[in-house]
Amino acid sequence: MRKVVIRNLNSPEAQPLVATYCSSFSCQLRGLTFRRQLGSKEGLLLVQRRDSRLEAAIHMLGMLMDLAVVWINTGMQVVDVRLAKRWRPLYVPKLPARYVLETAPERLRDFKIGDEIHFDESI
Repeated sequence: MRKVVIRNLNSPEAQPLVATYCSSFSCQLRGLTFRRQLGSKEGLLLVQRRDSRLEAAIHMLGMLMDLAVVWINTGMQVVDVRLAKRWRPLYVPKLPARYVLETAPERLRDFKIGDEIHFDESI
């Protein structure tokens, strides 16, 4: 699986994340469903075709853990950040997003709306 390093340029003290790049339908359908834990330095990056509120919406059905979810637009800016609770039916970002970063709940404080994000695919 392809991996990317994700850095928040507005929080250089925050540890970078290594996320699985997930752009296929099957990868996005499975997501992190039925995983029991996620390390604080890892995540899943769901990649949509374009900025959209509907396409960037997620569900937490089948999830065994809560997640920090960060929605990022094509301009690489954070447009929404939320703690997604397990077994909840739907989370929709406040603004259109192309990327959905799912990571450990303790990483929620590392991201704020308006932050600039950088992906490094040279791992």
